[in-house]
Amino acid sequence: MGKFLEEEKKKQRQFKMNSVYFSEKARADGYYRTKYRPFCLPEENAEENLFHTIRDPMMAYFSEHDIKWHDGHNGKPSNHMCDSQVCCANFLFPFFDKPDALAALLSPIFPTLQKMLPFEDNKFVAFEWIGLHNYLHEGKSPDNDNRTRGAFYTRADAAVKFLCSDGSIQLVLVEWKYTESYSPTAIKISPSQTDRTNIYACLYNSDDCILNKAAVPGFGSLFYEPFYQLMRQQFLAKEMEKAHELEADLVSLLHIVPRHNLDYRRITSPPLEKLGNSPTEVWQKLVRYPGKFTAVYTEDLIGKFDVSAFPEQRDWWSYVTSRYSWVVQYPG
Repeated sequence: MGKFLEEEKKKQRQFKMNSVYFSEKARADGYYRTKYRPFCLPEENAEENLFHTIRDPMMAYFSEHDIKWHDGHNGKPSNHMCDSQVCCANFLFPFFDKPDALAALLSPIFPTLQKMLPFEDNKFVAFEWIGLHNYLHEGKSPDNDNRTRGAFYTRADAAVKFLCSDGSIQLVLVEWKYTESYSPTAIKISPSQTDRTNIYACLYNSDDCILNKAAVPGFGSLFYEPFYQLMRQQFLAKEMEKAHELEADLVSLLHIVPRHNLDYRRITSPPLEKLGNSPTEVWQKLVRYPGKFTAVYTEDLIGKFDVSAFPEQRDWWSYVTSRYSWVVQYPG
């Protein structure tokens, strides 16, 4: 268990007990995986894990699109206050219907961004996006597009689309990390004894593979988290781009992780240890084409957002910088 996670558990408990954003009932310990925990909310108050202005619209959005909440119950989000999906929602859903603010947030990372384009439901951020088709042929029925968002299939935590200055359209899959850390455990063989290499070998062996196979020590070296996830998401982006999904000319992957989460930086795949000092540094060396993969620290993305230019976002800014105070703190 990572040090950053343990620190966040303490901070989230303090936030729950001392901030104005929770009801008295929500301040009680919440039952999570066999016992009551102070950094969790009671399940009946789990919606209070979300910033108050997004609770109803986000739960309605998940319900309408049959999206699964991670560890959620009864249509509500996880009651664990260190949940990554909840964290992603609290940071990004407030931009759901605010294209100008979203463009200001993303422009420092994507300097060719001219304006945001609607993605789903005429809004500007989609969540748990798996693509319009089963491009990776995953699941028990690999040719079936009747899939579940939020579970069982390769997905992005969020997705956005924008018009570039040259007139092209770029779609970005967003992978959001919070307190995650991973162990050096190979996952080539699934718990059901499925050899996962058989699912993705055709994409890896293709002539137009997105990965620089000359730099990969072997296909098996990618079957350690988070590299296994990065590989699948990069494959998904590539296949979506080939299909011009939602009229996109370019589909890229954006990886967002806290600089403060030093536990995430561990290189879990022994064959990849010499390629970099963090998973994202390694991955940038393995992706063949510039612009297909971008990594940014949450502190640099959110922490440098000029909220003074968007007064309607001030309540949100106060909330996230109080709850996730590390986002505006810059370690030496």
